[in-house]
Amino acid sequence: MSSFDEKNTNGAGESTVSVPAAPLQPGDPEPREDSPARVGTVVWGLIVLALAALIIISRLGLIALNGTYVLIGLMIGAGAALVIGGLLSARGRDKESSTRKS
Repeated sequence: MSSFDEKNTNGAGESTVSVPAAPLQPGDPEPREDSPARVGTVVWGLIVLALAALIIISRLGLIALNGTYVLIGLMIGAGAALVIGGLLSARGRDKESSTRKS
C-alpha cells in the first residue's frame, strides 16, 4: 500500500477529508489579507546587509573604516528609514480607516 492512496485516512484509519469553509454571511468580517512586510523588518534587514558589505570591503583592504563613524552613519540611516517608513505606513492606514463607519 503506498502513501498516496485514493482513500484519505490517517494512520489510525480515521477520515482526514477536509470540509470546505462555510460561505461568508453579510455580517461576517472580511478575511484578513496577507499583510505587507513591516518597516522595521526591512530596515533591520538592510542594516545587516550593509554591515556585511562593509565587513567584506574592509577585509579585502580596499578601504580603511573607522568603526565609530560606520555605526553613527548606520544609526542615522536606520532612524531616518524607520521614521519615514512609519509616516508612510500611517498615511496608508489613514486612507483605509476613512472608508469605514465610526
